[in-house]
Amino acid sequence: MSRLYLLLLAVIAGAALLGMAIAEHPGYVLFAYKGYRFESSLWVFLGLLLVLVVAFFVLRWIVGLVAASAGLVLPWSQRNRNRRARQAALRGQRDLAEGNWQQALHQLTRAATSDQQPLVHYLGAARAANELGEYAQSDELLREARERDPKAEVAIGLTQARLLIDRSEYRQALAGLQQLSEDHPQHPYVLRLLQKLYVQLQDWSALCLLLPTLRKRKVLPTDKLDELEHLAWAAALERAGKGELKDGETARSLVTGCWSQMPSSLQHDADLLYAYATRLRELGAEDEAEAVLRAALKQHYEDRLAYLYGQVRSSDPARQLHLAQNLLEKQPNDPLLLLTLGRLCLVNEQSGKAREYLEASLALSRSAETCAELARLLALLGETEHSNRLFQEGLQLDRLPALPEPATP
Repeated sequence: MSRLYLLLLAVIAGAALLGMAIAEHPGYVLFAYKGYRFESSLWVFLGLLLVLVVAFFVLRWIVGLVAASAGLVLPWSQRNRNRRARQAALRGQRDLAEGNWQQALHQLTRAATSDQQPLVHYLGAARAANELGEYAQSDELLREARERDPKAEVAIGLTQARLLIDRSEYRQALAGLQQLSEDHPQHPYVLRLLQKLYVQLQDWSALCLLLPTLRKRKVLPTDKLDELEHLAWAAALERAGKGELKDGETARSLVTGCWSQMPSSLQHDADLLYAYATRLRELGAEDEAEAVLRAALKQHYEDRLAYLYGQVRSSDPARQLHLAQNLLEKQPNDPLLLLTLGRLCLVNEQSGKAREYLEASLALSRSAETCAELARLLALLGETEHSNRLFQEGLQLDRLPALPEPATP
């Protein structure tokens, strides 16, 4: 209360002082312009001026209030246009998520024409049009998005690539992604989508070239990347030299070139070594295949490689037999190595030793292949009955389908 009393006293004192000043010094103001004159005391003039200022601000407030009310009511006002655009965007995104493609296309196209930042709406509308099979309209929406937002090159390019993949237009999608990769070589999602497309197209050579960048940018988890790398190089080896050859190229040079480009860590992988040696054998490069397998088996024994080694027909079969016998000292109970030794003994015209190795292999593992090899050898040695029994056993081991026996007459 004391503050209120003090304020009242101050107002009364101020009014008294102002009244005394007005009575003592009324002042005089004169405005004259052509035939017009305005005369007043100074204090009346100041009072009128204050009233005019207050009236100006009151009028300004009323005009603003009326304009705001009109904006809420008039359908063509900017506020209502913005509100309708937001509603169309929300409905369009909901329809897009629910798979209502026709409604999503309508709502998002409407929102894109009104919004100051239309990129998301254009991309959603393009997807909806693509799902409806309206490919020309989808492409047109993406073109309009580029015009409205030229800086969104990556987002628009990735969207277009995904839509083309959905249409199974893989080559067009690949061209777009390769251009994006050139312009933005470090973009992880561009690399990831490019990798998926190479796998889809089974373009293993291109994928092998992309793998170092994928590893450097950590686009995939390490285990997934290792698996992909193994798959890509194995497929690249199998495909090498099978396509159309250019001038100066041979299938063998393409296969060896593919192997030389492979990371050294993979050149010790048993599966890839098997694939490489097999591909060389298919091309008639038996000596090269033997050298590859010999080096690998000396470094680390793998039964698959030992099995393949027995099928290679190099120019020096004695050296092959010698290596296989050395390997047997460390792997005495490997049926595949014993099968290889039996075959190499046959190549070196050592029928007796071949029989011993093949029988030892059969004692460890009853395989159809070993039965067939031994049966063929016994047939050559004149043991027809024994050979026939082994052929029959091999057929049973090869899991032929059971057939009904003929009726007894």
